[in-house]
Amino acid sequence: MKEITAMAVFTFIFSYVIGQTGFWGEFKQTAQDVHHYEYQAMVLAKEVRQLKQENEMLRSKISKVKLEKEHLALKAEDKQRTIASVALKSKHDLVNFEVFKWSAEKLLGIGKKNLHFKKYEKASQFYHTLVKNYPKHNLVNDKVLFEAGLAAYESKRHYSWAVNHFSKLVKKYPKSRLKRGAKLWLALSQYQSGNEKEFLNTVEEFRSKYRNTKEWAVLSKYYEDIAYKYKK
Repeated sequence: MKEITAMAVFTFIFSYVIGQTGFWGEFKQTAQDVHHYEYQAMVLAKEVRQLKQENEMLRSKISKVKLEKEHLALKAEDKQRTIASVALKSKHDLVNFEVFKWSAEKLLGIGKKNLHFKKYEKASQFYHTLVKNYPKHNLVNDKVLFEAGLAAYESKRHYSWAVNHFSKLVKKYPKSRLKRGAKLWLALSQYQSGNEKEFLNTVEEFRSKYRNTKEWAVLSKYYEDIAYKYKK
């Protein structure tokens, strides 16, 4: 009994002394610090692994970009050699289709852009090349033929192209809302080309169908003089 009592007293005294000296507090803080640093080490290790993976991905992308750059450089050199080896047909040929092999989409895009900015010579050449080289392409519709004819007429150099484009529109798209306007421009193109007989034939047909229109008001001033000369 005395031994048990002595042991309890000893345990109490030991615990009291340890508590007073702060041993358990320091031990607890140390454990928390160790746990904190271990956690931070795990976080840093994870970040290092992620950075290594990102680094490998970036290296792969850089290699891919370098290969693409080299490919484009070789392609550009080949194109320059091709262009240099082919003599341009004429300084007045703004398209040079044989050299550049334009797609239908590109020809139409350039044509529309230049027509919008009233650069009629360039527009007419690109439209004409489109119609000539891609006659059955789905892009070559009544609207495009009308724009091609208008660009050619306004260029004041390619009236024969205008006649060709407007004639195709009238024949191929008889129900087009652009047909009447195309007939007007067709007649004017024939007149400017010096084809007075064709002009009169077109106007006679126009006059019989659309006499009470604004288009006829435009054509009539040309028609009266030429008709009188032919009748005379």
